[in-house]
Amino acid sequence: MQPVDFTTLMAVCHDLRANWLPARCEQVVQCDTTTIAIALRTLDRRGWLTVSWHPQAARLHLGEAPPKGPDTFTFSQQLKHQLNQLALVAIAPVAPWERALDLQFGPRPGDPPQWHLYVEIMGKYSNVILANAQNHIVTAAHQVSDQQSRVRPIQTGDPYVLPPAMMNPLPNPQETQASWQDRVSLVPSTLKTMLMQSYGGLSSALVATLAGAANLSPHQPAEELTQADWDRLFTVWQRWLMALEKGQVFPGRTATGYTMLDWDALAPADDLHGLLNHYYRDELNRQQFDRLRNQLQQKLKGHLDKLGQKADTFRQRLDQSAQAEAIRQQADLLMTYSHQWQPGLTAMTLADFETGDPVTIPIDPDKTAIQQAQRLYKQHQKLKRAKDRVVPLLTEVEAELTYLEQVESALGQLPSYDEPADLDALTDIRDELVQQGYLTSTDYRPQERRNPTEALRHLQTPDGLTVLIGRNNRQNDLLISTVATDYDLWFHTQEIPGSHVLLRLGAGQVPSEADLQWVADVTAYFSRARQSDQVPVIYTQPRHVYKPKGARPGMVIYKHETVLWGQPQRLRP
Repeated sequence: MQPVDFTTLMAVCHDLRANWLPARCEQVVQCDTTTIAIALRTLDRRGWLTVSWHPQAARLHLGEAPPKGPDTFTFSQQLKHQLNQLALVAIAPVAPWERALDLQFGPRPGDPPQWHLYVEIMGKYSNVILANAQNHIVTAAHQVSDQQSRVRPIQTGDPYVLPPAMMNPLPNPQETQASWQDRVSLVPSTLKTMLMQSYGGLSSALVATLAGAANLSPHQPAEELTQADWDRLFTVWQRWLMALEKGQVFPGRTATGYTMLDWDALAPADDLHGLLNHYYRDELNRQQFDRLRNQLQQKLKGHLDKLGQKADTFRQRLDQSAQAEAIRQQADLLMTYSHQWQPGLTAMTLADFETGDPVTIPIDPDKTAIQQAQRLYKQHQKLKRAKDRVVPLLTEVEAELTYLEQVESALGQLPSYDEPADLDALTDIRDELVQQGYLTSTDYRPQERRNPTEALRHLQTPDGLTVLIGRNNRQNDLLISTVATDYDLWFHTQEIPGSHVLLRLGAGQVPSEADLQWVADVTAYFSRARQSDQVPVIYTQPRHVYKPKGARPGMVIYKHETVLWGQPQRLRP
């Protein structure tokens, strides 16, 4: 993940000073353990300032409104108590070339600031610190004790101390090219290494942008650089310093992140804050998505393996119970021909009552034929009782397996993170497993209900009809209970776990055969049988789809169905 460097922070600082000063602080909300959102209002606009001290994604920019919910964090409550209804009157760097800003709050513009909110964007050492007018620390997002750092402890009541100064020389627009070139090329290496070791305030992304603007590679060795290359690079260097001084940045996306100096971009980003907000939101969501998906995969696999073993055990017992009638017949034979028994026999061969075929029955030498028959009768009764008890247990286990396979199928439809709806769908699966008792989560909180149609997958048939696809069991239930109308058609793979699919139709509208086949292909594609060539798919009207009382999420029964054969391979990209 690309960290916020000095150039990016100064670009944000310049934009905030130009467009958001002064602004009244109306609210402070802590979104998670490393992020707060501050509601700012000017004379003509209102926005949320995102401030994060995340070790990988520390940042400062305008963002989206935080989700509604209880805020139980102490840090945000302290900020809210001190800063609410005060004006953000100034934003200034705490020191030249430091990635730390001083957000100053006072009663009104022109008054001396009463509070300083120091936002330090420094990787794993990032922090947000609130100090009073005397510059004493009142609260901090992350307090640092003397044992953790003897260089710069951060404790309530201590005076605020600037971060340690950088040891490398700082870029200077007045420096001559000869001096600059001598400093950079003093220890020959790759271009990226030479620049970052020679000057402070640089980042890998910035060096890559500067090198690219000069038609060079950041990994180019020093011995391959010609004087013309050095001249172009110094021109770009000066251009960067001038843009930094004037706050004239050109934000844009790159293949791996973003840049503030996309001078030659054909379509640069229109909004600096929107660029940063979307980049870090997507990167953090992707990390959370991958972590949560792996966790759910492991949990589901463990439960499915255990249930599979339990089902196999029950089936073995049923197979044994199937022999109960044969054992009773053997007992009947022994009782009928008990007069043929002689002491010391280990087996008796007797004629079957119905077929007359010889049947050999083992006998314990210490028992008579009658005693052996009584043992077989007891064994018959035991197997019969076992069958009566095992059948409902096997039915219950198979129902649980069907449900978890449905959840596993939904998880398989979310292989990677592409949009925020993917993370929402995965979170719904996590919440469902918590509610069903398959998963424990200390940070689980029931989510606020969203518009049900927004999170669904939306597709269109060849004739332009809308198709809605559930991403998980919660959305599958919503398709039937909330979204579907009497005119729609409901699709699902027959006896195969998969997504519920809804073809939206108006009153009197009849879909074409091509559209029905296309939706059947889609239904097969979003099922566990995606790899098959042909998959049976049923469809019916939503009023013929029922959810039994007490059924698990996503489990329904249906009637009056029509069967089509879906071909999921047609939809492969």
